[in-house]
Amino acid sequence: MTAIATFLMVLEGLLLGVGVTITVTLGSLVLGVTLGFALALIRQFSNIRAANAAIDTYCEIMRNVPALTHLFILYFGLASIGIRLSPMTAAIAGLGLIGGAVTCDLFRSGFAALPKGQREAALAVGLSPYQTIFSILTPQALRIALPSLGNYAVQLLKDTSIVSAIAAPEVMFYARSMVTSSFQTTLIYVTAAGLYLLLGLPLMQAIRLLERRVGRLSA
Repeated sequence: MTAIATFLMVLEGLLLGVGVTITVTLGSLVLGVTLGFALALIRQFSNIRAANAAIDTYCEIMRNVPALTHLFILYFGLASIGIRLSPMTAAIAGLGLIGGAVTCDLFRSGFAALPKGQREAALAVGLSPYQTIFSILTPQALRIALPSLGNYAVQLLKDTSIVSAIAAPEVMFYARSMVTSSFQTTLIYVTAAGLYLLLGLPLMQAIRLLERRVGRLSA
């Protein structure tokens, strides 16, 4: 078999996992951003100490325990007590819950960067607390947090490589399977790296385009 034929065979095998990689990335991103935004709102604007302490504890646990440990708990740990999640569900849930802790801090930083007088001024002119938060403060906080959220999205794409450990059939899952059967280690992993790069570049370009558009709207 020629080198080109071998490469094409490897590429064909790895492409089987691209759809799963994209699905896990998008699913985890939506879950993480939604959860993080909700937690940031509660943490920033709530005076309930128990809720704030619970959010702080959640964020510390999620950020400081290895991601692979969270995946094992969801996939293997829950199965031991009768709650069985599919590899895809466990992967999206695990990375999404971790992302919730990460994006919570990003959104909180965005809100914290705003002048404190804006909220009082909005309330003083008759806006409700809901209108103040979602119409005045949130758009500005999102613009501030957007670059960091973009970096998080790119990192999340790369982090999907660990979900092969719970048998989610993404790119690295097929890479490991082919290495075991063919021993073409260098070719397979270099090709896998190239696929992640090809997936990451459009994502980075989309994020930069979004940042430029948001920047023009806020100018």
